[in-house]
Amino acid sequence: MVPIHDITTDTEDPPPFVALYALRQTTFNGPGYGGEKIARIQKAAYPDIRPLDLADDPARAFERALHAARGMGWRIVAAVPEEGRIEATATTPLLRFKDDVVIRVRSRGAGSRIDIRSKSRLGKSDLGANAKRIRAYFRALSAGG
Repeated sequence: MVPIHDITTDTEDPPPFVALYALRQTTFNGPGYGGEKIARIQKAAYPDIRPLDLADDPARAFERALHAARGMGWRIVAAVPEEGRIEATATTPLLRFKDDVVIRVRSRGAGSRIDIRSKSRLGKSDLGANAKRIRAYFRALSAGG
């Protein structure tokens, strides 16, 4: 596995942590993004991790995105429809590690674009967990969210 712990569908403008910002400042991996170096590693390791476009308008896409996040079993920390932002904490089943997720819903043409970022609180490598989480979330959202 690649030695990264912060995976996002938008490596140029990753969704920022807002509600979880203060908590992330106290973690080993902090709230910031590692920039172009991490983006290059991610794109090589996980070329399929990209934004998801939906035909739904942003309000409906936000409802679907929130429903899918709840369905993942994540603890929702913030849901701010007017900003198109959802923040949550996911807990790994085996070792109970906490990873943080931020979802961003934006208008795109007649529909919406969904970006997601999943970042581990600890460790240099997530052993692929964050990419798997993003893929699973997009499958759930595409299946009806």
